[in-house]
Amino acid sequence: MTDRKPEAGSYLVTPRTTLHRRKPRGAYDRATVHAILDEALVCHLGFAEGDQPFVLPTTFVRDGESLFVHGAAGGRFLRTIAAGVPVCVTVTLLDGLVLARSAFHHSMNYRSVVVLGVAREVTDREPKLHAMRCLVDKISPGRSSQARAPNEQELAATSILAIPLEEVSAKIRSGPPLGEENDMGRAIWAGVVPVHRAAGAPVPHEPLTAPYEEPVLPPGLRRPL
Repeated sequence: MTDRKPEAGSYLVTPRTTLHRRKPRGAYDRATVHAILDEALVCHLGFAEGDQPFVLPTTFVRDGESLFVHGAAGGRFLRTIAAGVPVCVTVTLLDGLVLARSAFHHSMNYRSVVVLGVAREVTDREPKLHAMRCLVDKISPGRSSQARAPNEQELAATSILAIPLEEVSAKIRSGPPLGEENDMGRAIWAGVVPVHRAAGAPVPHEPLTAPYEEPVLPPGLRRPL
């Protein structure tokens, strides 16, 4: 199979990003991919070092057509990835538990993205500071304008990697459970249990010398109940 020419506003479909099962669940348009990446707070970063594969959770942020991840300068996993090792980034948002009338058809509703590529290290000062601001604002929008910026020592202690959004696909499942016709009369509850991401009440770190507004929550995270 060869690469398929992308539709306007979509990513190039490659043999590695083509869905072979449940093809209607696949999506390659930028709007869908960006929305999932912007809502997710954690990604899993996969790579191989020699014969040993690693999959590590980390914070990330999308900036245009790049993903930024960060870690300690000189750390093994960032050092390995920065050397040009191919990586696989995955993100999943769980939207519901799908309970069917048969064990086989139990599932989950989700939105996911897979990114394949090679990372590059961001070393120039201003682009590196920009990436760090983006990472802080992902946690709490607008926070980077309030918090102290990294000093030179902190900047030197942090590595930033940029992963291009070039070979990308999304996969989405939504809706009710599937089922066989002869199971429809079975005496068991079937349907979807929605799953939502909610934040607890903010816990202040003393001392706070004046009353402050509560921090802004990132998209997709509900206010405290």
